[in-house]
Amino acid sequence: MIFDVKPSLVGHRGYGAGGAGGYRENSVESFLAAAASGVRWVELDARRSSDGVLVLWHDPVTPDGGRIAELTAAELAAVGIVRLADVLAALPSTVGINVDVKTTIGDATDPHVQRTHALVAEMLRLSAGTRPFLISSFDASVPYYLKDRVSLAGDVALGLITETGFPADHAIPAAANPGFDAVCVNTRTLRIGRTSQPRTQRIVDIAHAAGLEVMAWSPDPAEAVELARAGVDALCVDDIPGVQAALAGL
Repeated sequence: MIFDVKPSLVGHRGYGAGGAGGYRENSVESFLAAAASGVRWVELDARRSSDGVLVLWHDPVTPDGGRIAELTAAELAAVGIVRLADVLAALPSTVGINVDVKTTIGDATDPHVQRTHALVAEMLRLSAGTRPFLISSFDASVPYYLKDRVSLAGDVALGLITETGFPADHAIPAAANPGFDAVCVNTRTLRIGRTSQPRTQRIVDIAHAAGLEVMAWSPDPAEAVELARAGVDALCVDDIPGVQAALAGL
């Protein structure tokens, strides 16, 4: 079991994407604010720098247009982009981390030891057992690679993330057949809403029958309530206080 509280709230990029609460997303301060709010999990975006360091940024380029994969960790730090190691050191060990692994085109051709996959595997080798981890990616080769190369303890789970328009009919088997632990889908994939609630419930039930836990990303407070009623295991949210207030009424 990944999420022992159903649904668990996961702080999207920390306290929320887009600078929620006045905190820069994927910053140490944003993750600490999320932890202080009471969420048990945070989600972050990990990329590799040119010198093989995992850094936290959603987009492939910096705010001024520099490519993350072509800059050193020191150069990235100069524009406020922190290392994954900084967050691991700062966050309480009771807070689980969902690492959204962002691969780059170089991961197809660079030496294997330099690829994002190998860097994540090394991070887990050093950090597994210190806190719960969910390692997920839009690139299915990441969880597939880790499944075969990392000794996964009970505190490390693997998930597949699917794009907004990726249908659930494909997402569920795509995550279940390789033996992953979770499927992470946008709220649109679950088709939430009064008229589609039976469809949402069916998707969640089938995922559970396949042995998957379901995370929905970016629901607003009203959507979070509907997803909670459908039995979704985790909600990756941008409005932590709003969703907490909405779920308190259930």
